Amino acid sequence: MANPRRRHTNTRGRLRRTHWKLDLVSLSRCEQCQAPRLPHHACPSCGSYRGRKVMEVKTEG
Repeated sequence: MANPRRRHTNTRGRLRRTHWKLDLVSLSRCEQCQAPRLPHHACPSCGSYRGRKVMEVKTEG
């Protein structure tokens, strides 16, 4: 198995790793309650998706 002949510099390794950062989570607003939610997911606060009620949300109390 081949081995590298010379060691890579620190700069070269760091330049390769510049794209390892995390992306921010994109959020959209619910049409019913205006709460933030993930795109293409049902709203966790009111249970609606694309203007329809698709799940029951358990309320505390």
